[in-house]
Order: sequence, then C-alpha cells, then structure tokens
Amino acid sequence: MKNFTKKIVLENGTEFYGYGFGSNKESINEIVFNTSMVGYQELISDSSYAGQMVVMTYPLIGNYGITDEDYETKFPTIGGLIVKDYNDVPSNFRYTKTLSEVLEEHDIPSIYGVDTRYLTRMVRSEGSQKVLITSADTSKSEAMAKIEQYQYPTDMVQRVSCKKRWFARTPNHKYDIVAIDCGIKYNIIRIMNRKGCNVTIVPYNTSIEEILAFNPQGIFLSNGPGDPQDVTSVIELIKQLRGKVPIFGICLGMQMISLAYGAESYKMKFGHRGGNHPVKDLKTGKIHITSQNHSYAIDAESLKNTGLEITHVNLLDNTTEGIESKADKIFAVQYHPESAPGPQDSVYLFDRFIEMIKND
Repeated sequence: MKNFTKKIVLENGTEFYGYGFGSNKESINEIVFNTSMVGYQELISDSSYAGQMVVMTYPLIGNYGITDEDYETKFPTIGGLIVKDYNDVPSNFRYTKTLSEVLEEHDIPSIYGVDTRYLTRMVRSEGSQKVLITSADTSKSEAMAKIEQYQYPTDMVQRVSCKKRWFARTPNHKYDIVAIDCGIKYNIIRIMNRKGCNVTIVPYNTSIEEILAFNPQGIFLSNGPGDPQDVTSVIELIKQLRGKVPIFGICLGMQMISLAYGAESYKMKFGHRGGNHPVKDLKTGKIHITSQNHSYAIDAESLKNTGLEITHVNLLDNTTEGIESKADKIFAVQYHPESAPGPQDSVYLFDRFIEMIKND
C-alpha cells in the first residue's frame, strides 16, 4: 500500500489518513456531510458551502468529470472535499476537466481514501465541528493547536455575493425581478428566465433606493452561506421592502425573512444536506422530496405572533421548511426547489411567485 499523503484532524481529536487531490494547501473549515448520489460539480460550485469541508456519503466521486455548462456559480468557493474513492479518469463525452483539476485551479484541498461511513456517523452523532486538512506528517499536537485557534468567519455572504449588479435577460419577457445575491445559484436564475422573467442580480448590500429604481415586480432573496444573523444589512432591507412588492426567498432567504419579522434562528446539530428530505405542504397535505443545504433553522415557537405562518415542515425532524405572510405578499422555503440535479417536486413554487406578481 502506498504511503498516505494527507490527513484530516477533527476538533474532537480524531484523525483520518488518506491521499490528497486538488490543491495541496492546508485549510481549516467546518465539516459537514452530503447524502446526494450525483451532483458533485453543482455542490462544489454552490456558494452555500463556502467555508465548509464536505464529506460525500456516496463512495465514488469524480467518475463523470466536470462540464463547463453545469456550474451553479462562476467560481467554486467550497472549503474542501472528503471522499471514499476518487476517479481521475472520467467517462463522460461532455466533460472538459477532471474534478481534481478544477479543485487545484481554485485552490481547494481535498482528500480520498477516508472511511466516509464512519466519519459521517461521527458527525451525525457529535455534530458539525472544525476540521483541518493537512499533510500526513503534521503532528497531532500541532494540528489541534491550529484548530483551537481558528474562529469561524462571520462575513461569508460578503465573500460570495457579486460585487456589482448584472443582468440575466430572456426574450419577450413578461416580468422584472430583482434578486438579492447572497450566494445565488444559477439554476434559480435559469428557471425564472424560463418563466418569462428578466432578472437583475444585485449585491447583498444594495440599498432600497437602488432596488426600487429598477421598478421590480418581484424581489427574490437567495440562498447563501453562514449564520443568517450575520447578514444584518439584508435583514434591515427586508424590513423596508415588506409589503411594497411580492417577495420570494429560498434557504438563507427564508431565514433572513424570518429574522426580519422577529423570529429566531438556531444552529442545527449537523444540518440538512442532500436530495432526499421529505417535506409536507401543510396547505395541500402533499409530501415533496426536496434537496437541502443549510446549517441553521428557524425556531417554530418564535414565529408565533410575527405575522408569518408556517406552510411546510420537514417530516424527518419537524423543522420549519416554509413560511408566508399573505398580507405582505411574501413567502419562502428552506429547501431548494430549483435543485439541479435533484428532485423537481417543488418547481411549482416559482409559478406561485409569478401568480403573486400577476395578482399584485
């Protein structure tokens, strides 16, 4: 057996040895796991994973390579990748680069050869925690000292949001939408384009005056990384915008809306990540299989007397998955109805947004 080149060290002191691919740099992140069977390219380019090192529970990663058309953001910002088996010889007529080449290009360290089943059970039992990816010969004492000194960043949305506005237009459009970019995924924009919307994407700290100057018929609040309580500028913006124009939020967008109405968020033990979460629509009674990616949730009790009504719940742990205020023409979901690849059960929510705009 060849000698190990890399290892990861968890905050609890556990070490896992393996082999490096992607960037060779040392990095500390929050460790989380994802249960998706496909979609690693969309995962590494999803800004909601910024600053996180992701354990893939599906064992074989890299086997269909990377294609130019399937990115969810322009540049991957994931903290790192931990996999069981890595395939560096893809079989896919569309692929243009290997996963390792892309990770190296964007300075993202990764490791394979790890017992990801054991590691996932550990994270599930103990919760998300800090993890260091480093050379296999780094001493444990040195690694633990670095982990102890590390502080989670609080400016993640600022890091991934666009720096200036940009436009996604479609022929013969019917509606004009302004999207607040906290780490927006491209497929959200693609779907709104297909629904006849021209979308103006603006940075997270754009003022209400600038937004309303576009005369939007609807406002979209995007997904993104980190603690929603850190995004105070967007929370204040929502307080000013609510009731003025229909608003739709996804993931971090739902959390920020809830905080703007006075509800409370909390850090989950290990979060929801993957494309297999059953969510019940309380209005129709239907159960949808959803794709999710978040570390924080909204406390259901804190939503009482805020003016927001719970519309969806997660059937695995009863967490809040959807909210709305009919009076303020605002609704949001915690999961990703635009998931690509992933369940398409909830694409109807974009139609609901369009209907809200038409009836405004």
